[in-house]
Amino acid sequence: MILDIFPTHIEEKKESNLKIIADFREKNSLVIAELINKGINVEIKHLLVGDYLINDIIIERKTYNDFINSIINKRLIKQLEEIKQYPNFLLIIEGEEHEIAKRQINKNAVRGFLLSVLLKSKVPILFTKDCEETSEFLYVLAKKQENSSFSLRAKNKRMNKKEQLQFILEGFPGIGPEISKKLLKHFKSIKNIINASEDELRKILGKKTDLFMDLLAEEF
Repeated sequence: MILDIFPTHIEEKKESNLKIIADFREKNSLVIAELINKGINVEIKHLLVGDYLINDIIIERKTYNDFINSIINKRLIKQLEEIKQYPNFLLIIEGEEHEIAKRQINKNAVRGFLLSVLLKSKVPILFTKDCEETSEFLYVLAKKQENSSFSLRAKNKRMNKKEQLQFILEGFPGIGPEISKKLLKHFKSIKNIINASEDELRKILGKKTDLFMDLLAEEF
């Protein structure tokens, strides 16, 4: 007799109550593949900050290579400030430290930056060896947050009125900080933007005009 040791109902492993929102830029990440394999419901969306959102916990994920690039171009400082708009935040650095040796950067400079993140930015750091271990931590975190509600947008209590207007516009797909500022400078208010003609919007939005207007007309 030959015993069938392979499961016939893979769906039984699925835990549909567990949900993680991933930024669309992570859609080709092996982390997402690992999460789906674990039965996590992964929803791809445009996150204004961070890479993964589990209820009110925002996670910025960096491979060691990306982490070093972010140090060099100083992009990480801004990203760490942005994730602090959420009540809870976490930086995951994925990979092995020996990867630093492949880059022309001093190891102590990297360690100094890590200390700065911990002590000055006060952002907790989690080190993982690979995408599988990253997915394991996200899975455990999702399990702990299973019965909580989700919030897609960051909540920054320190925003002034102008920043609030810009924040609303950045919620539209394809509209980043620069375009939102151009719209507000030209039209002065969100009401004027909504009431503007297609030709007027196209001067600033270009090809993104159709998507913008479709979303304005979309019913809930």
